[in-house]
Amino acid sequence: MNEKLKIKLSIADRVYPLTVNPSQEEAMRSASKKIDNMIKQFEENYAVRDKQDVLAMCALQFASQLEQKNVDNAIDGTESIERLAKINDLLDQYLK
Repeated sequence: MNEKLKIKLSIADRVYPLTVNPSQEEAMRSASKKIDNMIKQFEENYAVRDKQDVLAMCALQFASQLEQKNVDNAIDGTESIERLAKINDLLDQYLK
């Protein structure tokens, strides 16, 4: 019973009709609200002449946040592997 939902999202004063899985609806609506909030912040803080410029700034902001999380996770993953290797070595020494 995986029926798709037809929803309409408003971003930057434009309506976008989408077809999504029911499990995606909440995330899509939340993302739409975050984009609109970010647009308002950029418009209030910067002299922006065009919505396309604001949308590009939003895209850059979200993409850089995602990339930073990927970098942070890669670093954290390396540290975790190193810690697990040390624990494994300690267990090997203990069990011998």
